Amino acid sequence: MQENSSESVQNMLQAVSLQTEQSYRSDFFFNREIPENLQALDRISWNYFWSWQPAGAALFRDLEPSLWEKCEQNPRLFLKNISQLRLWQKSLDENYVERLNDFARLFDEYVAQSPQNFGAVTTENPAAYFCAEYGVHNSLPNYSGGLGILAGDHLKSASDLNVPLVAVGLLYRYGYFRQKIAHDGWQEERYLDVFDSELALKPALDENGERITVSVNIRGREVFAQGWLAEIGRIKLYLLDTNLPQNADVDRLITGHLYGGDAETRIVQEEVLGIGGVRFLRRLNYQPSVFHLNEGHSAFLTLELVRENLANNNESNFEQAVSVVREQCVFTTHTPVAAGNDEFSPEKLRECFDKDFLAALKISEQEFFALGRTKKDDEKQWFGMTPLALRMCRSANGVSEKHGEVSRDLWLKMFADKTSADEVPITHITNGVHAPTWIAPVFQNLFEKHIGANWAETVRDEKAWRAGVEKISDAEIWQAHLQLKNLLVSFIRQKTLSKETGLHETINEHEDTRQLFSPNVLTIGFARRLAAYKRWNLILSDLERLLRLVDDAERPVQFVFAGKAHPQDRSGKQLLQNLMSINNDSNWQNRAVFVEDYDQEVARYLVQGVDVWLNVPRRPLEASGTSGQKVAMNGGLNFSILDGWWIEGYNGDNGFSIGDLKEEGDEKEIDREDAESLYAVLENEIVPAYYAVDENGLQSEWIRRMKNALVTLTPQFSSDRMVLDYVRKIYNK
Repeated sequence: MQENSSESVQNMLQAVSLQTEQSYRSDFFFNREIPENLQALDRISWNYFWSWQPAGAALFRDLEPSLWEKCEQNPRLFLKNISQLRLWQKSLDENYVERLNDFARLFDEYVAQSPQNFGAVTTENPAAYFCAEYGVHNSLPNYSGGLGILAGDHLKSASDLNVPLVAVGLLYRYGYFRQKIAHDGWQEERYLDVFDSELALKPALDENGERITVSVNIRGREVFAQGWLAEIGRIKLYLLDTNLPQNADVDRLITGHLYGGDAETRIVQEEVLGIGGVRFLRRLNYQPSVFHLNEGHSAFLTLELVRENLANNNESNFEQAVSVVREQCVFTTHTPVAAGNDEFSPEKLRECFDKDFLAALKISEQEFFALGRTKKDDEKQWFGMTPLALRMCRSANGVSEKHGEVSRDLWLKMFADKTSADEVPITHITNGVHAPTWIAPVFQNLFEKHIGANWAETVRDEKAWRAGVEKISDAEIWQAHLQLKNLLVSFIRQKTLSKETGLHETINEHEDTRQLFSPNVLTIGFARRLAAYKRWNLILSDLERLLRLVDDAERPVQFVFAGKAHPQDRSGKQLLQNLMSINNDSNWQNRAVFVEDYDQEVARYLVQGVDVWLNVPRRPLEASGTSGQKVAMNGGLNFSILDGWWIEGYNGDNGFSIGDLKEEGDEKEIDREDAESLYAVLENEIVPAYYAVDENGLQSEWIRRMKNALVTLTPQFSSDRMVLDYVRKIYNK
């Protein structure tokens, strides 16, 4: 990763210098009078358990739907702003109070259950999960994309399975950017201060009720971090925050932005996450049996564990301490290319790291730098967090079978004693998604009707799940899908309605959306980061052919797009602008939309409502991918390059594939071949199958594929299966 300068840090420093001490937030408590029989709402709002329970979300939404949406489904902000009149009105609604009491009992019983022991992972010695971002819910904007969503789903499944686990991350004051598309189709960014809102976060306190802070020596001075507790069902997630009055302005901004700033910002963030995170857990008296590094951002934690070991005189030198620490640490890599891993120059590391810390490790500066190189003696190499993690962890895994293979090839150079990639000790655990979070309530109701109230547990049993889903009639599946599709169309019309649309027609805003989109038209979703390997331009490579599909009078196709370009990626922004502005005297403007500010809430509408989910990454650069798994759990069909998870999931009847497994060759030629395959499958397989109707008026061939996807992909790509795989295969040696 090349170091690049960024004006954003300096701009934010100036802004912080102008702010008063009110910018420091000590807690998120507020006084609010709530009728006695509704006071359970406050208790429920502090734990994100409600967010993956349809009945929980409905309790808040049904109080005042318009305010719920205005507050972006944030129950703390919602309770602060709802009128006293409305609360008293609902307190007299016996049905509502009964629903609230039922859910409160469910919640209390759920969180009261003691964790189970899973081998070495016990209540006394839990697993410690470290990640740079967590996408638990959109009301906690502490994520940018797939890595964070995966981490959130990991915690939810660990909670449902009652796995003893504690999680550590950072709280980013300004989070990741919010996306706004200008009238000309150009992406603009804005940042919101989470301290101006209300979050379901409580100060982390020690056994004496005192607020816990830890410090890390960074850039020659002591930097302090406080901790916030987010409760994810039965799981505790601690988020560290350096926005403290005793810190210098530049240090208060260490936890300012997620993936913002320059290389120096990343180094100091990762020092706080790794070193500070371990120190924070020790202040809470945690003695984890295993430390799980979810991506390399937290790899400095391994060095802190070595320092601890040496300070306690458990071992006499660095190598002996490493041999002990390595047995405690496991590493998941999510990146299939070396350039995608964090790398830092020795000069920057020297500026940021504490010399006394290195001295406590009993190694020289050069020995420290060597830990992050693929070849220790190559002084020209920069320091990589992935090589550090691979050296310091007893286990390493990719996030799909293919990604494990790619990772073994990628890091073979680190293992001089290995003659082939097959011998490299990197395994795989394929990613999964949290079914109760991502499956729409209408499908959950179907599963409850035909499988039982414990349908989410039945997902863990492939045979029982298949038997249950096969009881559901074609008509019921199709009706549920149509309801979700109509909901998606209504959402699209509302999100793209604009009073003023500028001089150019773009697909993100319309003055009149009443005729925009139709639930009777084949709907394809494509939501991805604007990164080169995602190949957004593949679908646009033959515009004439694309518009023929869109304009077909009998069997039209419509597209919904979403995704963000990195703020500094002008080529990504240009590609997005080109997509937005296509016109060509076609129906494109009515049958293609772009939904701005892609987040978890937008994702829910898309993955639950589309007919087809398109994915065209350049092989083999999709480590896993999880959005298509969410689509499949709602009966949608994947239409994807054979890469990442789809290689394992595709069986010929539960979706569609693009191209073959070819990886070598000229990129332009591969792109041309993949584009041809994409169009051919659309024209000759997907469109005919979708519009084919049987004698009963049902799209039986399409529904057969939907049911196949529900049966085969839901249990295979559930995050419950993923977490159990980690517990059995990784956490326990």
